[in-house]
Amino acid sequence: MKWTIQPDPPQSFLDEHPELPHTVARLLWNRNLRTQEQIDEFLNPDYSQDLHDPFLFKDMEKAVAIALRALGEDKKIVVHGDYDADGITASAILIKTLRKLGGKNLDVFIPHREIDGYGLNMNTVDLLHKNNTGLIITCDCGISNINEVKRCKELGMEIIVTDHHAYQAELPAADAIIHPKVPGENYPDKGLAGGGVAFKLAQGLLKKHKEQNEFLSDQQTHEGFEKWMLDLVAIATIGDMVPLVGESRTLTRYGLTVLNKTQNIGLRQLLIVAGLADSNGHPKRGEYDAYTIGFQIAPRINAAGRMNHANTSYALLVTEDEKEAERLALEINQNNSDRQRLTEQLTTEARQQITETEQTKNPILFAYGEGWPTSILGLISGKLKEEFYRPAIAMGKSIGNINGSGRSIREFNLIAALQTMPEFFEKFGGHPQACGLSLKSPDLLEEFKKAITEKAQTALGGMDLTPQIQIDAEINLEDVDWKLYDLLQKFEPFGQANVEPTYVAYGLTVMSVDPMGQNGKHLRLMVKHNSHIVRKTIGFGLGDPIRHPDDWKTNLSPGDKIDMVFSIGVNEWNGNRELELSIKDIKKSAPR
Repeated sequence: MKWTIQPDPPQSFLDEHPELPHTVARLLWNRNLRTQEQIDEFLNPDYSQDLHDPFLFKDMEKAVAIALRALGEDKKIVVHGDYDADGITASAILIKTLRKLGGKNLDVFIPHREIDGYGLNMNTVDLLHKNNTGLIITCDCGISNINEVKRCKELGMEIIVTDHHAYQAELPAADAIIHPKVPGENYPDKGLAGGGVAFKLAQGLLKKHKEQNEFLSDQQTHEGFEKWMLDLVAIATIGDMVPLVGESRTLTRYGLTVLNKTQNIGLRQLLIVAGLADSNGHPKRGEYDAYTIGFQIAPRINAAGRMNHANTSYALLVTEDEKEAERLALEINQNNSDRQRLTEQLTTEARQQITETEQTKNPILFAYGEGWPTSILGLISGKLKEEFYRPAIAMGKSIGNINGSGRSIREFNLIAALQTMPEFFEKFGGHPQACGLSLKSPDLLEEFKKAITEKAQTALGGMDLTPQIQIDAEINLEDVDWKLYDLLQKFEPFGQANVEPTYVAYGLTVMSVDPMGQNGKHLRLMVKHNSHIVRKTIGFGLGDPIRHPDDWKTNLSPGDKIDMVFSIGVNEWNGNRELELSIKDIKKSAPR
């Protein structure tokens, strides 16, 4: 692991912002937050000031008019979502809004990952038409479904596309497109998740409805209903790993506040079943944060679609029945446990393939399993990418066809590479660092691997692909205190484009080494720095020789001198709080 310490801001920046503590100024500068407006929005997001008018979307007036007219005429409206946390929450947001506006003739279609694949397909379009659908609203998909949208129009259905994924040169001929990045779109925030885009449509519908009605049908205010959905927006935004800056940051910050007192019956039951909340739904260990969503909630919502059908997670998020919520939450929690076991098993197989075929120095990695389910491929490729720091594509055969899911490093735009070779795919889509694909024929596998390898070699050839860890500052452990922690709180929620700050301390003395967890995969190190004060640090995975070939569990002893990269957090138990340092990487100290 290569350590890179971020630079100090220039003196001119410090002079312009004398009110900022040096640590805060440094963090802001290295997150490219330079103007007073950017800094104010980042440190003190304001819901009333920092959200954009939904009607800044060029097609929003059109989309709202179509949806409200369909509601007024009692046309059947089907929300077509996706099977991941982003698409599921987006679907729940729109269905809840349409119901609140009086919609009765509503349905949702969440595709089956293995049978239907990602996005619209012709069979689904024909099925929805057969079921007398008048309007389709897509969530988190649709922008690449040119032929399927054309078929909708031929069958006389209206269609609104809401999406945020990469688009092709030709856009679908939908009745309205709500997508922040398409050509000609002037909407200010380009980084919204699919759930964020769906929420903007919901905002537009509520805003237009309010012009004619002071209250909703149950006397709830439009603003109140809107804000209670922000927990779902936060799950979508963090779950899909979009940049947590700008409007997405504001939505997530307020969404976390809502999550901590959620009125969503299903979410509350999921938190209870996951052991994160007590029987009354109150958080057990401090407030829920971005970590809670990213590592506890979103994986469980995703698990239903990976192990069975995402309809279970969707039903959980929209149910109004406590018993049903409890049943669904238990089922999803079991799905998640099954998913964890299967992922670990298949990732071990994939890792063996990579090493046995001597791929570790290749520009892109491939792993293939004849029986590997499509639902787990993205998790496998993500783990391979993290471990080897190479773009990785995991592939498996499903219903006679080969599907794949890829994850990439920041130096290689995976979706852009796929867009140069559409002749290989039945369908594909994604982001610069994540993609899904289906080959037109299994016979194309080797040819596709060769073509994408050439693209990766061209982009990455000659680059030093040693994994890097960006460090915000060198620090003495004695300076890690509650005052510094409170400053860091201003930077939450952490996520893409706003990663949790990390620090480096050199020349620490190891006082004790204690393995923790199953097979001692984790380590607790007691260390001291420039004084007699001993600090507890936790290193997750540091005792795992697969993830850390240095095998720190056996190669580290009391008295050793080490350098440590760490983040600062809090450990809470039984009403007690203590600062806890989470180790990101360590090295034996060298003379400086």
